[in-house]
This record gives sequence, C-alpha cells and structure tokens, in this order.
Amino acid sequence: MLQNEMTELLHIQYPIIQAPMAGGVTTSTLVAEVSNNGGLGMIGAGYMSPVQMREQIREIRELTSNFFGVNLFVPEEFDMTENEINTAEQLLQPIREQLHVEDKLDIPTFSKVTETFHEQMKVVIEEEVPVCSFTFGIPSKEMIKELKEHNIILVGTATTVKEAIEIEKCGMDIVVVQGSEAGGHRGTFLAGEKESLIGLMSLIPQVVDQVKIPVIAAGGIMDGRGLMASICLGAMGVQMGTAFLTCEESGANKLHIKEILHATEDQTALTRAFSGKWARGINNKFITEMKQHEGSLPDFPVQNSLTKTIRKASFSQNNRDYMSLWSGQSPRLAKRQTVKSLIHNLMTEVDKFNKD
Repeated sequence: MLQNEMTELLHIQYPIIQAPMAGGVTTSTLVAEVSNNGGLGMIGAGYMSPVQMREQIREIRELTSNFFGVNLFVPEEFDMTENEINTAEQLLQPIREQLHVEDKLDIPTFSKVTETFHEQMKVVIEEEVPVCSFTFGIPSKEMIKELKEHNIILVGTATTVKEAIEIEKCGMDIVVVQGSEAGGHRGTFLAGEKESLIGLMSLIPQVVDQVKIPVIAAGGIMDGRGLMASICLGAMGVQMGTAFLTCEESGANKLHIKEILHATEDQTALTRAFSGKWARGINNKFITEMKQHEGSLPDFPVQNSLTKTIRKASFSQNNRDYMSLWSGQSPRLAKRQTVKSLIHNLMTEVDKFNKD
C-alpha cells in the first residue's frame, strides 16, 4: 500500500513529501534529512534568487545522494493601482515606525518577476534537480516540454478538481491537492478564494476519480493517522508542512515554532494582509487589524514587498504581533523533534494501523 507508482517515480521509501515552505524554513539540513530518512525533501525557492538556489542545491548534494526537489512560484499577472499602494502605505507606515524600520518602496513588476522565474528554471535544469514542483499556476507548454526533455519530474499544486485536471492535461507527473486546512499560501490559480476552500478529505476522492496521475494529499496532516486516511481515500502519499516546520532542523524562527506548539485548532485564520494572496496562519494583531482593509490591498507580490521590512523586523525583534506565523489547522499535533523521529514515529503508527 505504501510502495506505489508515486514512491517509485520519486525514488523514495515512504510516501512522504516535506512541503516546500518558502522564506527560509527549508534549510539544507532539513531537506537532506527528509531525503536521507526515506521521504522527499523540498526546497521552498519561491523567494530565492537564482544564485541562492544554486548554492543551496549544491549544499544539499553534499548532504544527501537521494532525490530531492525544488518548488517555484509561477508568476501571475497582477494589477496595482496608485490608490491601493497609498492605502497600504498609510496602514503600514505606523507599524514601521513602531518597529523602527524604514521602507524603501521597491515595487516588483511582472516582467521582473517573470525574468527571475525563467532564471530559476535554468538553475533547476543546469543543476539537474530531479523533481520540480509549482505553486500558484502552471508553467508554459514550452517550459514543461523543456523540463521533460531533461527528465525532471513535475509536480503541480491544486485546490480544486478543475485545477487538478488542468495540471494533468498539461503533462505534469503528479498533483498535490491542497485542502483548506493547509498552512501558508493557498495554491489556487483558477477558482476564487471562497470557491477553493474545500476540505482535504472531500477533495482527495473527488480528484482521484477525475485524474490518472498520482495524487498527493496536503493540509493538516501531522501523523500516521492522517497519512493512512489520505491513502484510504485514494491518495498515493502526503505532503506535510507544519509537522516539518517545528522540527529541530527547520529554519523557522524559534518564536514561530513556539507559537505553533502552543496553538489550538481555532487560532488559525486566513489572511491576505501579509502578501496580497490568501494564506493560513496563527491569528495575531496584524491579521486582526488589517482584516477590514483586506479587499483594498494590492495583489501578490506587491503587498508582499510592502510588508517585507515589517515581517523581517518582527522576526528579529521576536514580536509576534506582526509576524506571518504560518500554520495548518492541526497545531495541537505539532511536536518539537528531529526529522528522523518524525518520520520514524509516522511509520510506526502506520505499521500499528496495518497490524490492527
């Protein structure tokens, strides 16, 4: 049951993928430890420069000879009006002053974002990364063809059945279905925000019935029970984020980890205040205060750029009020442990389940 088409394709012992959490969580040690212990480690490279990506890929190669992957954000056309920028600036300036940070207004353009994405793709090909996954959309047919020519396994992210079908149609090898319970950014690219909020246990069997490629379940999975439930519904494996975020090898801020370890299931909220794209994290002052203004804020990645110095200062000052404390909806199940212990405990639970 646990060895299947997906584990064979990814050359992994267990059907476990570590979610590619961007922003520094996926350290080289974390990624390598996941791969060395039978899962698939993933670099969250969405915010990385091509140079940073290349360096980390080479670092990981020194730590593991096993398969690992890279995740990239597919650029989406984004609109921004002067009014949206002004609104965001008026709301953010008092917070910057409170945190004693100055902001150099560095607003990204679609052409610049696209150029970076193309350069990132070149690195994936040149460094012969075995697996590449995508969030926020699907790359062009030309890009997919080129990656396929280099025998790179392609993974898409879907939040609805329709998105999963499109991912299969374009020739990707695997689809990750992200339930509404998932922490961090929503991978939605076709539906509206409300339409895409489908619970994982509802989403898995509906996607499995409509696509032939392997389905990976993501969202709120923290232990062997979640893994087995996903497989019973037709998934071939799971992608876990929050469970790995609290591991000792994670690059997450210590306060962020502590917040998850002490949070309850009713303390997470969806917000677009940090980045302009909907994401799930532990509720705090910033999310609460910005809630009434969310509709008038710029889209991703503009809002993400505008809040960058605030997030950075909050992390360095250990100020939870303005941190993006991304977390899935199962924080009570989070533990502070090594990657090795997490995977071992998961598989022990699965073995017990199978014996019973």
